[in-house]
Amino acid sequence: MTSNGSQNADALHELGKLYCDRGDFFPALEKLKEAAELYYVQRDISGYLKCQNLLLRVFAETDQEEQIFATKEKLQDLVLKEGFELNSKTYYTLALCASYKGQQDTALEYCQKALAIALATDHKEDICYAISGTAAVYTRMGRLQDALKEIYNLQIFFEVMQIPEIKISTLILNAHILIDLKKYDQAIEVLWQAYEQVKTQKTMHMHIYLLALMGRAYLRSGDRELARLYLSLASKAVDSKNMLRLNRQIENELNELGHDSRTNYDLVFDVENHTVTEKKLGRVDFKNQFILLDLLRLFVQNQGQVYSKEYLVEQVWKQDYDPSIHDNKIYVTIKRLRKMIEPDFEKPKYIFRAKNGYFMNKSARVLIEAKEGVH
Repeated sequence: MTSNGSQNADALHELGKLYCDRGDFFPALEKLKEAAELYYVQRDISGYLKCQNLLLRVFAETDQEEQIFATKEKLQDLVLKEGFELNSKTYYTLALCASYKGQQDTALEYCQKALAIALATDHKEDICYAISGTAAVYTRMGRLQDALKEIYNLQIFFEVMQIPEIKISTLILNAHILIDLKKYDQAIEVLWQAYEQVKTQKTMHMHIYLLALMGRAYLRSGDRELARLYLSLASKAVDSKNMLRLNRQIENELNELGHDSRTNYDLVFDVENHTVTEKKLGRVDFKNQFILLDLLRLFVQNQGQVYSKEYLVEQVWKQDYDPSIHDNKIYVTIKRLRKMIEPDFEKPKYIFRAKNGYFMNKSARVLIEAKEGVH
């Protein structure tokens, strides 16, 4: 290996990595391929593999699945025909290929071989890569608890080692798992930890990806306003020509949100998540407030219809109406409901009192969001 050739390959690799971090994947592709060729000529297996790992990421982000398959075939040929060393990084790269192709059982076998070799040689960085790969594969297999155990193992290494790339990817993977487990608050907390790491690394693509993942976490949690905010920021920042996969993911999340402009409504009633978003007050959580929620649901589903006290007691409290018991109870409950959703409690704009009952202001713009769609 010549010193000059090695320097050229290293420079091209670093430039390709810089393009990757910026999300300029097609320029990255050119530089990384040049670097890989130089490393190959020099029989620098380590350099060649680090280029291939980045190239696999580029192929995935730019929807070039056939290139992922071709990379796996080429790497296997190099091992079988040219005696490329089957070290930990080789197996890790093969695992990436298999996992990207959806061959998770094969990918897991490669990760386990990568880990075994790394442990035998006590190469701590390779150990971290193998464990992170195993966690990712477990996640794609739906074995979330196994993935979390691997992530916990990595935390021990992070206490004594600085590998920012793996740390960030592990935090993001952890957030994905927490979202799948419906632990949204924890997921958002982890995403903010990842965001702090990304700020120091200055990786534009990861910055946009985190915004999109924040949007997904808020969407799954039922906070559609914050979901729309983060996804809109990600959509404005994403390079749709270079970041094909990320752009598609963001579009899918926005489509799931729907293209209705929620800002056009005074009240948005989220049936599934037991929340109401008021135009001025923002998101109001009705968690464990079942009577208030049922009362409001009745009003918003039939705006303008006057409900007598007798009807409210029978429908909401499931009791027989007794003026001596229920008149005051209804008054207090309506008061509590107004305090939750009225911007000005002294001047209610939503829930009005009629001569013989209560009703929702017919002119209020109300959107009811149910699980099956928007109504």
